[in-house]
Amino acid sequence: MSISTVSDADSPRSARDRVYEWVRDEIIRGALPGGRFLDEVWVSELVGTSRTPVREAFHRLNSERFIDLLPRRGAQVRNVTARELEEVYAARRLIEGHAARALCQAGAGAPADLDDLAEAMEVAGREQDWFTVARLDRDFHRAIVGAHGNTVLAELYDALRSRQQRVAVRALQIRPQRVPEIDAQHRAIIAALAANDEDRAAALLDEHLRPIQEIISALG
Repeated sequence: MSISTVSDADSPRSARDRVYEWVRDEIIRGALPGGRFLDEVWVSELVGTSRTPVREAFHRLNSERFIDLLPRRGAQVRNVTARELEEVYAARRLIEGHAARALCQAGAGAPADLDDLAEAMEVAGREQDWFTVARLDRDFHRAIVGAHGNTVLAELYDALRSRQQRVAVRALQIRPQRVPEIDAQHRAIIAALAANDEDRAAALLDEHLRPIQEIISALG
């Protein structure tokens, strides 16, 4: 997988943020795979900045468990582990299940943008654009959490964002044949929310967010 370049050097975002977002997205895409060492000079040249913002971005990426900072060896991309996948999905089941039940109890129906997000995901899935699929999938589920209106839960959910997308991309790379099943589950979740069927919506989300054994085994 090729490394993308940065085309927005004149962006008002800080240099540190540009480095962080570029490295994060390349790790999520799989272009910077687990185990790879990252050289500060190489990253600074690609992003078009000095080494100081690179170091700052590396510390943030380390705190978010994308990379490890190793003494005298530099930055190394972390592998997605089976445990990480299971923990991310467990946290999602708790937050999303609660939000779905609350929406149904309030008679709120399905959030308005779920149909469009599901359709866009189906298109990206047919093109095997896993990065876009993972981003849209995150937007789909975030819409359910956001519609609930609990800002604390939304903040907790947002803290999972980058790891959620990375785990999703890795799972799709391991088992791409599951995409039609995922699409069908999304449509069923929309229908259950639209009908304010609390038990069915919660059960569908619980099934949807259960890690697949084949993927867990592949991650080791």
